[in-house]
Amino acid sequence: MKSFPLIALLLVLSCKEQRNNTSQIEINNTLEISYANGFSIEKSGSGITLLRVRSPWPDASEDLVYALVPRELLPSVSLNKDAYDAIIPVPLKTLVATSTTHIPALESLGVADRLVGFPDTQYISSPYTRKRIDSGQIIDIGRNEAINTEITLALQPEVIFGFSINGENTTYQTLKQAGIPTVYIGDWTEDTPLGKAEWIKFYAPFFGREDKANEEFAAVETAYLEARNLIKKAKQRPSAISGALYKDVWYLPAGDSWAAQFLEDAGANYLWKDSPGTGSLSLSLEAVLEKGRDAIVWVSPSQYTSYGEMAEASRHYAQFRAFREKRVYTFARTKGLSGGLLYYELAPANPHEVLLDLIAIFHPELLPERELYFFKPLE
Repeated sequence: MKSFPLIALLLVLSCKEQRNNTSQIEINNTLEISYANGFSIEKSGSGITLLRVRSPWPDASEDLVYALVPRELLPSVSLNKDAYDAIIPVPLKTLVATSTTHIPALESLGVADRLVGFPDTQYISSPYTRKRIDSGQIIDIGRNEAINTEITLALQPEVIFGFSINGENTTYQTLKQAGIPTVYIGDWTEDTPLGKAEWIKFYAPFFGREDKANEEFAAVETAYLEARNLIKKAKQRPSAISGALYKDVWYLPAGDSWAAQFLEDAGANYLWKDSPGTGSLSLSLEAVLEKGRDAIVWVSPSQYTSYGEMAEASRHYAQFRAFREKRVYTFARTKGLSGGLLYYELAPANPHEVLLDLIAIFHPELLPERELYFFKPLE
């Protein structure tokens, strides 16, 4: 009988542990994601959010799952750490980002002041974030391929927003062992412009800014769909080619890629629109010449910014009608304050601006007042 109080106490503690052990979180709400295929957001009644990344990199074999736990709940819940790729207290107070495409989302959500480190800060063009870099509030942590672990550990960010082409970044593993998890952002693997832009909803639960993310994306979606509707007034679809030679191989968007989707929505007849695949095609000069010699417009000719550069690089470019008639357009001429290409930083979050540029290029009669923002004619 003397042991009864102890047994009773153990039973009570056991029951309490079972109630608080939410390794199997009961989901009662899955947020609607309209265009993005790479992630999902699930909510529990207790306030815990599960973020599932389906495509952190191409051909990923498994989903990554992150449990976001409100700070005030941390003392009262016990999660099975093996069930998740990271358990993260929210809202975040500090973070490291690793791609310029992360910056617009943080700024739109009003949380860019939480950013404390970034690799290769020279490529960031945002005036607000550049000011924080110049004042020492954001520290350069090296190169993306070789992040300086000592500097990063000294900053003690609560999380790293990272990306990877194959999941084999050993630096991320080292930082994880030190208690700094990496959340893989897979926006770049999306196949559609609006799919990329919708990733702002993925960032939002880290800061409790879901309503703001929905508002921002709704505005982008409306602007994009309104621009796309303009094409109904177009009388023809000008033929288009893209890409350029690199070491005797011509790389250009496959027919199911986001770049091809832009051209379709802009009312262009992209000559490789029926080619399967969501990445790039690798073709010979002869194959591109045979099909695209007489294309009306040429967009995104690799890194080139002038006709002189292209002519010097290859005399074969002069065989294309778009080149001879000066209808080649590039985003490589539009640079930010520090020389970074604005297209890489801003275009994923602003697909409507890209689409309006392309519509103005292919159908200038539909947007006679449009001043091109990302795309510019070659010099």
